[in-house]
Amino acid sequence: MTPRSFLLTPELADYVRASSETPDDVAADLIAETAAMAERGEASATMQIGPEQGAFMQLLTRALGVRRAIEIGTFTGLSALYVARGLPDDGSLLCLDVNEDWTAVAQRYWARAGLSDRIELRLGRAIDTLRGLPAQPTFDLAFVDADKTGYAAYLEELHPRLTGNAVVLVDNTLWSGRVLDPHSDDDRAIAELNASLVADLRWETVLLPIADGLTMLRKR
Repeated sequence: MTPRSFLLTPELADYVRASSETPDDVAADLIAETAAMAERGEASATMQIGPEQGAFMQLLTRALGVRRAIEIGTFTGLSALYVARGLPDDGSLLCLDVNEDWTAVAQRYWARAGLSDRIELRLGRAIDTLRGLPAQPTFDLAFVDADKTGYAAYLEELHPRLTGNAVVLVDNTLWSGRVLDPHSDDDRAIAELNASLVADLRWETVLLPIADGLTMLRKR
């Protein structure tokens, strides 16, 4: 079972997927293995993007001509799989995560897809890894899908490390609708982030109702 947008009925979610690029065997097997991990209580299925979001990210990576990308929050590697497939042969994706077990699953599927040479995984606190990178324009695309209270800090560190017109995709920015009535720290972090981004002149901002909300930023 794959995650679907809370905005869609199961029937509409099936229709969306049937009308989008179909996952190949590698992606389908990774989705199935992650779902089985969730059933055993080893992970949460909601932490994995849906295949239609992955297809969008792959298409966008190709359409923008991205050469260097960065991902904050890798989980079992589906989003990285799609982004890496959108890169040219000499492109690269840097993945930041803290969980060795989940990313070990990711690495198996990247190898199976023949993408290991395009993807570098760095384990550790993402904010520390980001701060250790040269503060110069490097990345054409970034995907942020990690701890919600850390989003604002991640974006601050990403900004100087992005090329002009670079695009950032920020996941879960509708947060199952809880942005309208935030109670938890995560709820408030997302609601406050959304309000700050649309007022931040450094970014061109649009919040898209894809999956659980996907905010697209362009560095001005």
